[in-house]
Amino acid sequence: MAFLLGALGLFAAEVEVKPSTKPATPTPAPVPLPKYRPAVMGLGPNAVINRIDTKELMANGQKDGSVMFCCSVNKTGEIMHTWTYRGTPETTLLERELVKRLDESVFIPAIYNNNPVHVLFFGTVTFAVVNGKPRLRIFANQEAEELKKESNFVGPQPFVGRDSKFEGLHFPEIAGEVVSGLVELAIKIDADGNMQELRVVSEDPPLLGFRRAAAEDFRVARFIPAFRDGKPVECSITLPVYYEP
Repeated sequence: MAFLLGALGLFAAEVEVKPSTKPATPTPAPVPLPKYRPAVMGLGPNAVINRIDTKELMANGQKDGSVMFCCSVNKTGEIMHTWTYRGTPETTLLERELVKRLDESVFIPAIYNNNPVHVLFFGTVTFAVVNGKPRLRIFANQEAEELKKESNFVGPQPFVGRDSKFEGLHFPEIAGEVVSGLVELAIKIDADGNMQELRVVSEDPPLLGFRRAAAEDFRVARFIPAFRDGKPVECSITLPVYYEP
């Protein structure tokens, strides 16, 4: 072995190394992150839209319907938790399939001030059988008019981070029976994600602390602004906030 190493060393010393005449390939500059970008579902194999088995849903008897959902999306696009609510009648199969596939999916993460952030994503899934074929749509908002038009609108997303005091949802302390709650917030968000107005529209069930919890959770929040056709815009929406024990 010593001889082999010595021979190799001698060989290396005697060989003349000529400089390469081929120009070096420049290292591509990293693509800068945008100032704002909402969390979105994407279109790849890990996207939830490509994981839901629509043929099986139809075969099992799923009728036309819709389900609203909210999911916690971390900085890498992984889903940390999912809540479903306001499902139309007979959408249990759709709801179960949605939650199952979201657990396996990865989103394109949100960006605020050029940095990835952890956000709440508010969406709606719709299912219909059209001409004997299943039709699935997933929208990144929960606005009735936007859903009706099937517009390219992504609702504002509250985020956790140094530029926002939002810390997520805090379930209120309720004496006695443990129940879920739903609060509707009328909010106005400018094109930079700043909250301009906040008003509680309704709470269900009433008088159990959900109204106060939602107001306190969101009054300090900053948002990824709403996006329409790929551009940040000001918006006024009614946001359903679901509290689950």
